[in-house]
Amino acid sequence: MAEAEGAEEPAPADETVASEGTAASDGTAAPEERPRGRRRIVALFVVALLAYLLDLGSKMLVVAKLEGHEPIDLIGDLLRLDAIRNPGAAFGMGEAFTIIFTCIAAAVIVVIIRLARKLYSLPWAIALGLLLGGALGNLTDRIFRSPGVFEGAVVDFIAPAHFAVFNLADSAIVCGGILIVLLSFRGLDPDGTVHKD
Repeated sequence: MAEAEGAEEPAPADETVASEGTAASDGTAAPEERPRGRRRIVALFVVALLAYLLDLGSKMLVVAKLEGHEPIDLIGDLLRLDAIRNPGAAFGMGEAFTIIFTCIAAAVIVVIIRLARKLYSLPWAIALGLLLGGALGNLTDRIFRSPGVFEGAVVDFIAPAHFAVFNLADSAIVCGGILIVLLSFRGLDPDGTVHKD
């Protein structure tokens, strides 16, 4: 009788499962959440690396094979490849502010890397990876191309009719930005939570 009164009742099974699947009281993620977050971070950097390498490789090819030559028509007059050097921002805007755009690109990279620690959403990982890869691609031009460090002109070569000439880094940045807007409209946060206003 004394043993029955002094014995502790076992915790319900659902409470045990809940305590294992939630964050600890000290604010750290539960063991099963940490690998999931790491996978999202890996996805972010894989997307960023692919975007960066595609941009870098295309620019190297354009500089070697197309710069100083006649443009190449891809789809009649609608789309052609035309190598130009752009000291401004995306799509040729703001040519007088090259150093400012360089600093902005560097700041964007730092913000994305810091945000990655709280990333638990795959769509956000893809969007931020596109932004990171694009920013790194154009920042590489700013640092290493002429006329000098932090003042380098970006290599642009995709020339649609009646539109500014751009590159794959610009495309990655725009696609990442559009995806972020769509995710925000859907109420999906980078940490994986969904909210409705």
